Amino acid sequence: MLPLMAIAVYSLPWHYKCSSEHETSVIWCVIWFSLASASAQLAVGFYSLSCPGAEFMVRNTVRSAASSDPSVPGKLLRLLFHDCFVEGCDASILIQGNGTEQSDPANRSLGGFSVINSAKRVLEIFCPGIVSCADILALAARDAVELTGGPAVQIPTGRRDGRISSISNVRPNIVDTGFTMDEMIRIFSSKGLSLEDLVVLSGAHTIGSAHCSSFSDRFRQDSTGKLTPIDTSLDRSFAKELIDRCPVAANPSITVSNDPQTSSSFDNQYFRNLIAHRGLFQSDSVLFSDSRTRRLVEDFANDQESFFASWTQSFMKLTSIGVKGDGKGEIRQSCSAVNI
Repeated sequence: MLPLMAIAVYSLPWHYKCSSEHETSVIWCVIWFSLASASAQLAVGFYSLSCPGAEFMVRNTVRSAASSDPSVPGKLLRLLFHDCFVEGCDASILIQGNGTEQSDPANRSLGGFSVINSAKRVLEIFCPGIVSCADILALAARDAVELTGGPAVQIPTGRRDGRISSISNVRPNIVDTGFTMDEMIRIFSSKGLSLEDLVVLSGAHTIGSAHCSSFSDRFRQDSTGKLTPIDTSLDRSFAKELIDRCPVAANPSITVSNDPQTSSSFDNQYFRNLIAHRGLFQSDSVLFSDSRTRRLVEDFANDQESFFASWTQSFMKLTSIGVKGDGKGEIRQSCSAVNI
């Protein structure tokens, strides 16, 4: 008989019960028990007694910021990925200073910090020393998805903030936009994420934007000084759009929507773009060109509900990477610095 600790610590989607009469629920129990064992301090409604309005305050802050700046949701979601893949989901990406994770060139274009800091300031007024920056970031990214039309995900909280943030830990742990499938699989696998998680979580690119430099490796300069696509499978009209937007010596501040069709909506258009050979990054396009992941791309392109259901599962796994508990982390007074 499977232990029921998973049910106690994690509220399973669709209210599955651990019983022999539901084969799928047994599989869920195995998955969630393994996650619960790794981070047993997490619980849905962790702050229900200590700070009942915590999740509302985070959601309200995200909604307010997104209403004045539509780019906020994409920035928050990207920020979470860059946090969880390095040192785990412990808000180490938020720590400022020389030699921290923020110092790496891959992180200098990150945004959304002010939203997290705003939520933290509000929470410190009503619930001082209670809510971690790691939980604020996870909740904010969760809310960003829902506010842009994506699925509502009930995630457990109780993360603690890390005290280590080093530039040397960034490159070995994050996925570059020019990575091959094998390189991406290696990174995701090291985080306990499957091949399906890789495809599902890449769907985060359905919102947000990118600087020209992040996909410049997809083009080369010919003898006349014009840019031409290296990948001949890239849709010609899309390639022209990118070249027009990001010509040689383009302003570094210029950005391009990850999903031009529905840039402000969390939907399955990203996967449709891949099938149409309109993926922005090489790491996007390879998901459709590689036989190991092509079927998943096609399935999600044809069925948004399937993508949303899979997103719920994979997002839960993402936000459970390397979670720190009591004795291994702290509740920062300020998200930008460790406690003295």
